Amino acid sequence: MPDSRPPPVDLDLRLVQCFTVLAEHRHFGRAAEALHVTQPSLSRQIRRLEQQVGARLLDRTTRGTGLTEAGEVFLPLARTLLRSAAQAVARTRAAAQPTRITVGYTTNLIVTPAVRELRHRHPDAEVRALHLAWNEAREALLDHRVDAVVARLPFPTGGLHVTVLYDEPRVLVVPLGHRLAGKDSVTVDDIAGEPLPRVPDPEWNAFWRIDPRPDGSPAPDGPLVESVEDKAELIAGGQAVGIIPAGEHAGRLRPDLTTIPLEGVEPSQVVLATRAGDRNRLVAAFRRLAGTHLGGAAPPHRRAPGHDEPRNGPSA
Repeated sequence: MPDSRPPPVDLDLRLVQCFTVLAEHRHFGRAAEALHVTQPSLSRQIRRLEQQVGARLLDRTTRGTGLTEAGEVFLPLARTLLRSAAQAVARTRAAAQPTRITVGYTTNLIVTPAVRELRHRHPDAEVRALHLAWNEAREALLDHRVDAVVARLPFPTGGLHVTVLYDEPRVLVVPLGHRLAGKDSVTVDDIAGEPLPRVPDPEWNAFWRIDPRPDGSPAPDGPLVESVEDKAELIAGGQAVGIIPAGEHAGRLRPDLTTIPLEGVEPSQVVLATRAGDRNRLVAAFRRLAGTHLGGAAPPHRRAPGHDEPRNGPSA
């Protein structure tokens, strides 16, 4: 079977760096000064690079130095090559000797016990926690804003390593004066005609609006929202009801809202997500600690006044 790999290329990255600096200055004297070398030395390095590439990259004229057609093609590729080399070195060093990790978390999910234990076990590491919007989990991981994230499904998981930490029952949230407030539990049939807020995410809408319903009918459309606070305001104002995880507002539900257990629907899942193939030892350590310190049952839902707590509860 013939070897399909490309032939090896002898390309010195130091020479590539010299070329990009010279291309920026378009003047051998200024480029040599920026590189802290002599002009004759820089000229020799450029000639060596042209020999390695197999093409003339620069033209020297009385008005300065210009790129040849081949040089114009090579310049953006050279810059990409240098960036890739720098990233390769940085990520390899991070994997071999990790010194920092950023743990993301979304609305009302607590990562403190695992973060605190990671700091205790790795006192020389920089361990940060960063709050993310409800729809930022995957983007923040792939952009390297965070190295691990605790979030609620659903969200796209391509390219990620995902571990379920625990299940969270889904509950109905309604204003205190709603016809269903105070019931021991409700089903999807009880809210067949009730509008539910929408968000700009079809997968999220399908799960949190139970859309379509088990009988195939669509969930009634409520207003489009983008924040948890706006959703709570719509529900409190009687414009919609909502379906939320039992722990989302635990301990801080607005005093004009109440939740009711929603029976007959699968629970929400709280997960830990990291980049697939990430070899950072701090990420592996946090993954182990999350399983120990962040797993477990979700907090109980808040009952309507007159049941288990007084009317004047904590505000949202």
